[in-house]
Parts: sequence; C-alpha cells; structure tokens
Amino acid sequence: MNTSPRQAAHADRPLPAGAGYLGPHTSRTPLTVTVVLRRMGQPPTPAAWPQRPRWARGEFGTHCGADPADIARVRSHADAYGLEEAGCEPHRRVLQLRGSVDALQRAFGVQLGRYRWPGLPQYVVGCEQAPVLPADVAPSVIAVLGLDGRPVARPQFRKPLATPNQTYTPPQIGQLYNFPANTDGSGQCVALIELGGGFSQTDLTTYFTALGISPVPTVTAVSVAGGKNSPGGEADGEVMLDIEMVGSLAPGAAIAVYFAPNTDQGFYEAISQAAHDTQNKPSVISISWGGPEASWSASSLAAMQSALEDAAALGVSVTVAAGDNGSSDGESDGQPHVDFPASSPYSLACGGTTLTAAASTISSEVVWNETASNEGATGGGVSTDYALPTWQQGSNVPKAPNGFVGRGVPDVAGDADPLTGYQVRVDGQDQVIGGTSAVAPLWAALLARCNQSLGRSVGDVHAALYQIGESAFHDITQGNNGAYDAGQGWDACTGLGSPDGQMLLAALAAQNTSATGTGTSGGQRKT
Repeated sequence: MNTSPRQAAHADRPLPAGAGYLGPHTSRTPLTVTVVLRRMGQPPTPAAWPQRPRWARGEFGTHCGADPADIARVRSHADAYGLEEAGCEPHRRVLQLRGSVDALQRAFGVQLGRYRWPGLPQYVVGCEQAPVLPADVAPSVIAVLGLDGRPVARPQFRKPLATPNQTYTPPQIGQLYNFPANTDGSGQCVALIELGGGFSQTDLTTYFTALGISPVPTVTAVSVAGGKNSPGGEADGEVMLDIEMVGSLAPGAAIAVYFAPNTDQGFYEAISQAAHDTQNKPSVISISWGGPEASWSASSLAAMQSALEDAAALGVSVTVAAGDNGSSDGESDGQPHVDFPASSPYSLACGGTTLTAAASTISSEVVWNETASNEGATGGGVSTDYALPTWQQGSNVPKAPNGFVGRGVPDVAGDADPLTGYQVRVDGQDQVIGGTSAVAPLWAALLARCNQSLGRSVGDVHAALYQIGESAFHDITQGNNGAYDAGQGWDACTGLGSPDGQMLLAALAAQNTSATGTGTSGGQRKT
C-alpha cells in the first residue's frame, strides 16, 4: 500500500473540535478487521448508457473478485502474526481477520489509541498511522479497515429552527416533479445505507396509512458488521426520512435498510454488501451520510471507491446526498470542500433547492441557502481527489481551488430546504425535516420507477443524464451555496437541476432503444 504525496496528505485524519487522544488502547478484547483486496480484472463500467452488466451478481466474483494468489499472500502474512480468519468473500474482495490488539498492531505496523469523540459517551478506538505491509503483500491490498473506529460520516438532514414557510408530503413533491405515471417501483428493491439509528414499524404503518398508501411498503432491516436497527436516538430522523421518502414515492418497491457502524469499515461493508446482495438484489442504493473529502484517509477513500465501482459494474445506481453545509462542507479553513461519497464519479450526487409551489405547480425554485439564519445550504463544488469524468467535460466545471481539474458536485437536485421541508413521522412524532438527505432517496425512488417502466436497471446513469441535459430538468439559475453561483446549465450548487420525471423517463426510453456502444467510464482517481 504505497502512497503518493497526495495520498500521504490523506493518511492522517484530523481531529474535530472536542476530540482528543486519551492514551494507548490496551484492551484484551480481540478486534476484527476487513482487508479489502484489489480486483483481478477491471470492472465492466459503462461510459455510455445503456450498457447491461456483463456479469450477474453470482458470476461477478469469477471475473472481478479477488485473485486467489492475493488472498493466499494475505493469509500467509496473517498466520505469521497469529491472526485468525473470520471470513473470506472473494467476490467482494474481502478477507476478515481477527486478533488481539497487540497482534494487529504488529501485523500492520500501527499503534491503536483511545479517543474522546464529541457527542459519544464512550471513547472510540483510533489509529493515526496508515497500515504498513511487506513489499510482497502491499500491492495486493487496497485497505485495512477496522483498525480505526472513529466516526467517518454525518447524516445530511436538517430540522427547521424557524417555522417552515411551506411543507410537503413526499407524494406532493412527486407530483410537482412529475414522477412518471403508471409506475410505483414494483419489482425493484431500493437499498438504504444507515450508519446509526433505527425505525419503528408502527410509525411506518401509521405514516403510510395516513397518506393512503396501501399495502404498506415492505421494509427489511439488514445487519452489517454488527450494526442493527436500533431506534431511540437522533439518527432516527435520518433513517425514517429515507424510508418514508422511498416508501411514499415508490410504494411498490421493496426497501432494504443496511445498518452498519459509523466507521470506515462499517460504511464500506454496507455499500459492498448491498451491491452484491443476491437475496434482496437492490437496483438502487441511496446514501444520506458523508463527510468532507479531505477528512478521509487515502485507504478509506480507495476502499469506498472500489465498492461504488462494484455497484456501477453490477448495474446498481447509487444516489448520494451532497451535504447540508454549503460550499465549505462544514470545514473552518475558509476553503471550498465537497462531501464524499457524493464526490465519487460513481455516485449520483444530489444537491438541494428551496421550492415554493401553488396549485400543484412549482412557482419558484432556487438554490437552498439559508446560512444567514443557520438553516443550512446545499453542498457542492469540485473534487480534489477525482478527475473530471468524460460525461462532465461539456459542463464548464470550474477548477478546484488548488487548480485541479476535478469532478463537479452535485449532478442533480431537489427540494432540501428545511423551511420548505418534508412532513415525516419519527419516533411517534409528526415533524418536518429537510436536507440533501431527502434528495438522495427522492432520486432513488425516481430511478426505481424508471427501472420498472424500462424493464431494466439504468445503473450508472451519469452519461445518460448529461446527454439528456435540460429537457428533463428544471434548471435552477438563482442563488448560491457560498463559493459557487447558480447559472444556466450545470452548476456547482444544483447540478443539472431538479427532475421532470416523465420527461426523464421518456428520454431514457429513447436512449434505451437507440443508443449503442460500450467503453470505460471516466472519472478515474487522481494519483
């Protein structure tokens, strides 16, 4: 796992305000780590849509999984330090190893510490150094996850501080955005990635019944890396918002909620397991969690990117919230930042608007920016880690502050202002919630309905959306998110704009019958 100068800058994760080192970690409780291995072949990721996945989930590992020789090298290294194998899934390129703190420290050349973390009652285990492996093993390994248990992401939802100006049920938003008629997501499964919180089936039944949705959408909780459906905390707002958005806008779709710990290991495992899930078989993954790109370690970024790449190769669309803290993404250095995993070229990054409607018609839609009243603003900007993808080359994406020609964020948008937010139910209470957290599941539901009508998964839909352009979008031309202004066409506040669902489906259907050609996706990670 050799690192470039840019990767080295990512090696040490900065501590947030209120965090602190408490001393070495000396517990006798064993730890389990996830070793993410390189793939033995390049995945068949599409440059143009439509392109059907070359291999189904059950066949993918034979062609794009881990090389048996790489697995053998890592096993040999683990054996030398007395680590036990806790699991091996070559198709997902993961080898799970378990051992004492001392054995793991010696095997990976690190020192584990205890950290005080803001908002958490107990210390977390952290690791300041990037793992080090022997020269014959290092090329086989993308990342060793699980040595660092510090939180990596935050939920991107906002509760209004002031009385909202206008609020909507999700079906009302679906009507305003002209979601395609005669579709409800039947035959599809939407995966939701959750790094905390939980849901109550009683709340869901009450909520959907009040909206007249019958039967109540099917929701399945999936435990990942020890995570579980655990309602009773602040993150319930995120979980319930995601479920209620998808369940209201695509009530015929099955919903699988993957609960994982808020760590790099948990986040990676949730995305990877959802992408490769042969039981629930999601066609869309919605992610409403993330953190500033610069706050991720190089190996965590690489591992996450490889999981998202797997999803694209398997024909799974991934919608991701772009953030709720404007162009700074909540950082205090005065520079613009983008949120990851929204900044991945395999993520459909979802920005936010302020939407006003009258008589079932949109009367105004501008960039969400309520920073002056501490009500948040849409994320957006330019990646400093991922190069400009081919499908974005005609979008006039500005250079990043450091001059890098990077991937622009977001791709698309939807209503996110908590002052024009969504009527939801959380922990027995009806309330209003906004944030780009609502936009990711909104787009996930829309894509599920498109999949249903098309009779196939749209998969990595970037190339199609940028080719379709303004005809299927409400172009947002007013407002800013701090460093970036809205304008005609794509911008770093709201991307291509908010959807006209019926027009989008028609354009995708036209491409589905006429487009040909395959290739390799743009947007490779900078080295």
